[in-house]
Amino acid sequence: MARPTLVFDGNCGFCRMWVDFWRSLTGDEVDYQASEGLQAVEYVGPEGQFIGAEAVFQLLGRVPGYEWMLRVYNIVPGCAPIAEFVYRLIAAHRNAAWHITRALWGDRVERPSYIFASSFFARALAFVYMIAFASFGMQARGLIGSNGILPIGTFLRFAETQLGTAAFWRVPTILWWARSDFAVLSIAWGGVALASIAILARAHSVWRKLIFAILFVYYLSIVSAGQVFMSYQWDLLLLEAGFLAIFLRPSLPRTWLFQWLVFRLMFESGVVKLLSNDPTWRNLTALSVHYETQPLPTVLAWYAMRLPLWFQKASTASVFVVEVALPFLIFGPGRLKRVAALGTIGLQVLIFLTGNYTFFNVLAIALCAFLFDDAWWRRWFRIPEGAQASGNRFVSAALMLFVMTVSCTQLGSLFSRVPVELNAIVDRQSPFGLVNGYGLFASMTTIRPEIQLEGSQDGEHWQPYVFRYKPGPLDRAPGWVAPFQPRVDWQMWFAALGSYRENPWFVQFMLQLLQGSKPVLALLDRDPFGGVAPKQVRAVVYEYHFTNFEERTKTGNWWKREYKGLYFPPVSLKPQGEKE
Repeated sequence: MARPTLVFDGNCGFCRMWVDFWRSLTGDEVDYQASEGLQAVEYVGPEGQFIGAEAVFQLLGRVPGYEWMLRVYNIVPGCAPIAEFVYRLIAAHRNAAWHITRALWGDRVERPSYIFASSFFARALAFVYMIAFASFGMQARGLIGSNGILPIGTFLRFAETQLGTAAFWRVPTILWWARSDFAVLSIAWGGVALASIAILARAHSVWRKLIFAILFVYYLSIVSAGQVFMSYQWDLLLLEAGFLAIFLRPSLPRTWLFQWLVFRLMFESGVVKLLSNDPTWRNLTALSVHYETQPLPTVLAWYAMRLPLWFQKASTASVFVVEVALPFLIFGPGRLKRVAALGTIGLQVLIFLTGNYTFFNVLAIALCAFLFDDAWWRRWFRIPEGAQASGNRFVSAALMLFVMTVSCTQLGSLFSRVPVELNAIVDRQSPFGLVNGYGLFASMTTIRPEIQLEGSQDGEHWQPYVFRYKPGPLDRAPGWVAPFQPRVDWQMWFAALGSYRENPWFVQFMLQLLQGSKPVLALLDRDPFGGVAPKQVRAVVYEYHFTNFEERTKTGNWWKREYKGLYFPPVSLKPQGEKE
């Protein structure tokens, strides 16, 4: 049987460039013949004879991974006439099309492959897992241990009482079967050990995939059991990236899902700022207050706060460019993908330098590896040529269908109401963190209230508890703690934005201080009572501001503060007036 044949204009540089690309896809299965003066390519095969855009789609219909293009051309209403119009427009301006192609793809159009990116990301993800588990493990007993702020045993018993058997679905954790401190620590430090092995494991090996599956279950278990302390967007981002990594192969459908994750992370973060109607984002002054009011600033934030207003506004506008405009370049050719990647990486580096956002920046940068194909990496490293792994097509299709259904529903809900049936799918999977919505700093805080915890042995003289990382002593410079996350320090920032009635965990925190809980005190930098339980505790609120250069030189302080009042009234374990 004669091979299918594609006839093209051999005098057209633009045509030759794309024919070389198509030949790399089809190999010897299709015969390519150059002619002269053709206005459109012609395809002759067992399917029939076709010209123009339809000829191209018929050709691509023979290439694994590209068949969907022919189906879209044939099935989607309006697609065929639009494709033919675009084809005729390009054919009439081939010289301009050649220059555009070279600008976007370079001298040669290649099928992208992501073998190196997949291997690099797998190791980077394992590193992030190791950091996340270690960070939690060092704080676990004080957070959810038996003598912690929110004991896991109490939480699970309450969940079971309130939800019945549904609790196992709504709170997915293996700690249902082992609620001891030993079990919690075993998961945390076991996760560190497994992540360390995954860093060294062979790329795309069955063992690494098995380890990623266990790591996902482990981290899901502590996120579910960690309650308010493990409810951050980077925890959900790690779960989603970890879920996709279980199925990671350097095939286009599966690597595209990681690119789609980068798009959603950035685009949704930008859109929520625009939709929030927050005045600081609208008038581009958000960054003029952000450096001072963010949860845990670094020392560079103090200096960034001193930059002129015009620069702060320009920086805020740049955030919108990176988060709202650049993400669409992810769906373009390799060079446009790299522009989106560099913008995203640049933003993440600046965030890392001025604020402590745990492993979020590291993970976001690692995800950008999928925006650089193997052709780019070969400029810097020796990467062997390799066939693009296909993976199980049924698994790829099922994964794609699930992720796109849930993520598009979440994305659509930002702009309008979505069908109840689709929302039900989102709700059913949400406890597992498989696909999540993102949107950091939708509303900017413009002031910085800080809670100071104090204890007393006589009810008259009060001494402060000092946290390790959140602002406290005025002369202590803001420091770096990322990628470690001090979970209580972070929660104190949120608690200060409301009242203790809106933060039930805070009441339990105060109770553990009254009881002199050693695991809880270990979360702090300094206990003014040396491990002896105080008779009373209370909390007061100050409004903190960075000092300026003159104040810093005169006083040596990085912060200044103003007393605002009582946050939590003095309490003791014994009724007032009762004798010891």
